[in-house]
Amino acid sequence: MTGQSYAALTPIRSTSWRHFLRHFAEMVAAMIVGMAVLAPVWVGMFALLGHSSLLEHADLHALVMATDMTIGMSLWMRHRGHGRASIGEMAAAMYLPFLVLFVPYWAGVVSAGTMLTGGHVLMVPCMVGVMLRRRDEYSQHHSQHHHHLSEKATV
Repeated sequence: MTGQSYAALTPIRSTSWRHFLRHFAEMVAAMIVGMAVLAPVWVGMFALLGHSSLLEHADLHALVMATDMTIGMSLWMRHRGHGRASIGEMAAAMYLPFLVLFVPYWAGVVSAGTMLTGGHVLMVPCMVGVMLRRRDEYSQHHSQHHHHLSEKATV
C-alpha cells in the first residue's frame, strides 16, 4: 500500500489546540446566546402562571440558567456534528457544579451569590475536563464530526 493510498484511508486526526480552543469558545458563545434568548421566555412563562417570584429562589434560578445554557450549547454542538454522548457529557458539566454547591447553599454555609458565581466558575473546569476526555473529537476541525456522524448513520 502506498503512502498516498494509506493517507486517503486514514481519517485526519488533528490535535490542534487552536481547534480545541475554538470549540470551547463556540460552546461558551452558544451558552450565552441560550441564556439571552431563553431567559425572557422563563420570565414570561412564570409571570403568565402567576409565579414570577419563583425565579427569586437562587437554586431554581441556577437550574433555569443551566438549562438555558445547556439548550444553547447542545443545539450548537449538534449543529457542529457532535454525537449524543458528547452532548450529554457536556450537558452534565453545566449542572454538576450547581448540584454540588446546592448542598452548602441549602445548609446555609454559602450565600446565594456565592453558589451562583461558583457554579458558573466551576463550569469551566468541568467543560475542559469533558473536552480533554474526548480530546481527539474537540481537537479536530468540525467537518470531521459530520464525517464521523454520517459513518455511524450508515452502520
